[in-house]
Amino acid sequence: MTNSRIAGFYNLTLEERRVKLAEASERLPEDLLAWTSGGLSAESADHMIENVIGMHALPVGIGLNFMVNGRDVLVPFAVEEPSVVAGASFMAKLARAGGGFTATTTEPLMIGQMQLINVVNMDEARLKIYEHKAELLAIADEIDPILKKLGGGARDLEVRMFQDSPIGPFIVIHLIYDVRDAMGANAVNTACEKLAP
Repeated sequence: MTNSRIAGFYNLTLEERRVKLAEASERLPEDLLAWTSGGLSAESADHMIENVIGMHALPVGIGLNFMVNGRDVLVPFAVEEPSVVAGASFMAKLARAGGGFTATTTEPLMIGQMQLINVVNMDEARLKIYEHKAELLAIADEIDPILKKLGGGARDLEVRMFQDSPIGPFIVIHLIYDVRDAMGANAVNTACEKLAP
């Protein structure tokens, strides 16, 4: 990317903006065709979610002036509200003068939770879980081989004991699961469902 600062972009025609965007992102104009057609067929949409009846299109605009971690970034916005893209671009221009934005992230870990009730000997149960921890993590890893191949999967088990509650003593087991770029709820839930018995 050469620069996310494209002066006068809003004054250009739609076609001129596409040309400038292709230049700024070091792409060919053909690479941007998905942005001009809606990009998704009804058949594809039908396989993505349940009960598809159609699609909803929004205008796609480009947020300019963004600098993130020292790198120029063009930010696509799909929004119907006037002035959102202009406002964000202006804010990015102001932030750019001070070095732009700095972004960090944590590991993509989620916690799945399982509860054991009516446990006769909680200390013994806790020790047994930790004794079989490697085996349990391996079982949890079996549920999503693609996620495992991408570097994700089960990372840890944590056991918490609650001695006093309205339902009596119980144990909570946390499955720590690396979901990579996935949202992860289905993977974590499926892993917990497999481990729970």
